[in-house]
Amino acid sequence: MYFRYAKPLAKLIEEFSKMPGIGPKTAQRLAFYILKNPPEEAANLAKVIIEAKQKIKECSICGNITDQEICEICQSSSRDKTIICVVEGVKDLIAMERTGEYQGVYHVLGGAISPLDGIEPGDLRIENLISRLKTGEIKEVILATNPNIEGEVTASYLNKLIQPLKIKVTRIAYGVPIGGSLEFADEVTLTQALMGRQEIK
Repeated sequence: MYFRYAKPLAKLIEEFSKMPGIGPKTAQRLAFYILKNPPEEAANLAKVIIEAKQKIKECSICGNITDQEICEICQSSSRDKTIICVVEGVKDLIAMERTGEYQGVYHVLGGAISPLDGIEPGDLRIENLISRLKTGEIKEVILATNPNIEGEVTASYLNKLIQPLKIKVTRIAYGVPIGGSLEFADEVTLTQALMGRQEIK
């Protein structure tokens, strides 16, 4: 006979299963972990999730996630605000920060150009980037989009937009494997990719 979970438990397992990287068995383990703990711990977890969802937003300057209007990186007086590293997503920004080498600021695009997936330049934070560059304060733009087809198309598109502004444009070196993703690259590889960046002509 096929075993059926009680409806509340089945719904909990189903919700965990929707999360990336969580299979049916892991979802089941998480659900039973929640049930095993005291009610106040479950309530606290629910509260923390709701609080994060309500308070976390995009930095009005770079698009990083923050609980303030402007993120800590953009606020920092120790960062070099003449260099902008352009990344596809916040996870890529976090990966770059883990290297401890980069001391400039960022611009999060919110994805990469991918017509097959219906993502056009207008769907990304490209206009915001160009507005930042037109202030005349920026000396270098590092294009750190992922080394795959979408990332290369995006980098090429951005380069064409930036070149008329007479700002140095560099691309991170290929210590990052082709077809790879920045968020999964180790710190040493990212550091070497950053240090070996090439100017785009």
